[in-house]
Amino acid sequence: MTVTFEARDLVAGYGKLAVVRSLDLTADHGSVTAILGPNGAGKTTLLKTIAGLLPRLGGQVAVNGTPQRNGHPAATNKAGIVLVPDSRALFTALTVDEHLAVARRRGGPSPGDMMDLFPALTKRRKIAAGALSGGEQQMLAIARALIQQPRVLLIDEMSTGLAPVIVENLLPTVRRIADDTGMAVILVEQHIRLALEIADQALVLVHGQVSLRGAATDLAANSQSLETAYLGTKAKQPNSQTEDDR
Repeated sequence: MTVTFEARDLVAGYGKLAVVRSLDLTADHGSVTAILGPNGAGKTTLLKTIAGLLPRLGGQVAVNGTPQRNGHPAATNKAGIVLVPDSRALFTALTVDEHLAVARRRGGPSPGDMMDLFPALTKRRKIAAGALSGGEQQMLAIARALIQQPRVLLIDEMSTGLAPVIVENLLPTVRRIADDTGMAVILVEQHIRLALEIADQALVLVHGQVSLRGAATDLAANSQSLETAYLGTKAKQPNSQTEDDR
């Protein structure tokens, strides 16, 4: 597969405080990468840094082999990296259609195309975002990102505030998005089992460092390695690798 996204020796944090250290990550065309880990591991900081909302403290980020400017979210967005934040960042007074119209790029998919992907929004197009259910708001947040035609789609904690049954319905849609569009999806998610079911690869981030990484199917098959990784110790399993502290 073709590498769409690459981060090398990435250091992310705030000011002089490094939260994520020396992280390497590649994501192929049409792949889903799950970023797992306990609260406070640095997952959201990582996504914000990839999206350019936080300046990198070190390392490089590239899309289709082109290095990205550091700390320039508009340029990063234009290059094709689009973030769906955990807050969803919707404007409560704007309708579904208005959100999509504002985000749409010339020649890109139409709001109607987004309704094909999220049919539950079809009858809600004239409803203000503040009046939508949590699941509908999450669908809108993803649709608003997709209408921008990203090459790399970042989704931070899609399940926040949602019932597990809604998450079970939404995550397969993320898999279908990657398969149908060819974009690379990088997903931060606390529902470990569900995330591994739809991901190609996964890594566990603990205290800002990768504790475990490998094929999602391998990690799902070895719950002991996952548990050990979450505790911040090193564990190995077939077809996976750990990274030493740097």
